[in-house]
Amino acid sequence: MFKKVLIANRGEIAVRILRACRETGLETVAVYSEADRQALHVRYADEAYLLGPAPSRDSYLRADKILEIAKKSGADAIHPGYGFLAEREDFAQACADEGLTFIGPKPSAIAAMGDKMTARNTVIAAGVPVVPGTEGEGSLSDSELLAIAPQIGFPLLIKATAGGGGKGMREVKSLEEMPLLLQSARREAESAFGDGNVYLEKLVLGARHIEIQILADTHGNVIYLGERECSLQRRHQKLLEEAPSPFVDEELRQKMGEVAVKAAQAVDYVNAGTIEFLVDKDKNFFFLEMNTRLQVEHPVTEMATGIDIVKEQLRIARGRQLSYSQADVQLKGAAIECRINAEDPYNGFLPSTGRIAHSLLPTGPGIRVDTGVYPGFEITPYYDPMIAKLIVWGETRAQAILRMRRALEEYKIVGVRTNIPFHQTMMDSHRFMGGQYDTRFVEERFSMQDSEEGREVRPDIAAILATLVAHQRTQRSAQIVRRGERDTSNWKWVGRWERMHR
Repeated sequence: MFKKVLIANRGEIAVRILRACRETGLETVAVYSEADRQALHVRYADEAYLLGPAPSRDSYLRADKILEIAKKSGADAIHPGYGFLAEREDFAQACADEGLTFIGPKPSAIAAMGDKMTARNTVIAAGVPVVPGTEGEGSLSDSELLAIAPQIGFPLLIKATAGGGGKGMREVKSLEEMPLLLQSARREAESAFGDGNVYLEKLVLGARHIEIQILADTHGNVIYLGERECSLQRRHQKLLEEAPSPFVDEELRQKMGEVAVKAAQAVDYVNAGTIEFLVDKDKNFFFLEMNTRLQVEHPVTEMATGIDIVKEQLRIARGRQLSYSQADVQLKGAAIECRINAEDPYNGFLPSTGRIAHSLLPTGPGIRVDTGVYPGFEITPYYDPMIAKLIVWGETRAQAILRMRRALEEYKIVGVRTNIPFHQTMMDSHRFMGGQYDTRFVEERFSMQDSEEGREVRPDIAAILATLVAHQRTQRSAQIVRRGERDTSNWKWVGRWERMHR
């Protein structure tokens, strides 16, 4: 039974895990890079230790340093969060070898499902349908992939076998452009996950990206917590998620959930995980991959089901049974999550760096903000640009959309550009409101220019207003408040007067 948890991550997910640990009565240890010295997760933890320089390969990917800090701090468990070392079976095994509890699946399950090619073979053997692609185990060379590609057919995807989040992923439309894209994907995968291996997968056009959250304990109980709609993506990176999906009916939900449970049982899976599917227009679904970790978008499932997934992770890792059975899981209302990224939606979503001068978070019924930043915190180019997750819940999907509109309007961040305008435009999109979108919607049928139609740009008026504001601030700073002639307040003078006339 562990009592102190080291969180081997940063940002909002580190803060999220710290809060769950604190509510559970567990002591916490944070690790940080030089760029994150003033980060929120460092302030929230009971103890914090420096890992190394800003680049992730010198800090958050240094398993040896993390294990060394765990010993030094007396931590007896490690939660990897998502990204970085979360899906590295060698790290999970190293934790076990050092007598530390790894809050996640067993190394064998990570190896089987974390490697996308091995995962495909595993679920195929279990009778789960998969997207056509390279189904052989092991590492394939560029020449081997180039030879196999025409058999799969174009367009197709190059995908990193380790990790996710769109890193190491490239869309290929022809054989001629494939060699350069292979090299690019391998470099990005190596940088992000420390593993440059890739595989090929057929690109299913007009599909929706639906994922099933599962929980499994060490007593053989496996349940699914409904689905998440993750089709709104740009360059294969998710921008917005919702639960339940407006596309999935109860029959399809049950079928996909049962298949997800079957896939997890095929590798004797334990702890939290996600089975991802592609669903075509006719509601045929295909196994895409399994993420053997906590997902970025887990809060929408928590809001829709009322189940705290991180607390369940801690409970499972301590050898206890799940708090819920499948019959207890009920989807109530609708939840939507917008990823708030430091990027400019009006300029090709280029990353934005700088110091956050001001931040005003939305509040009110049904609103949750998971963030790891605060006014004065600096956004650096070393890590993912996501700075917060804005999640809302409503009794209906329509109410959730209206609540998200209000929350986005209240959310103010000054100092860096954010994609809040993108989400505001999405909330006003008729196709989104109607649930009529797929994985290609953002890139092919959505434009930020639509939000600027009918607006008259007047730089002269903006310049005049800016000048007036600057003048007003100067006047205020120039004012000198003189001390009163009397050295005390009027209340004291009245008191003295009353005492003198008693």
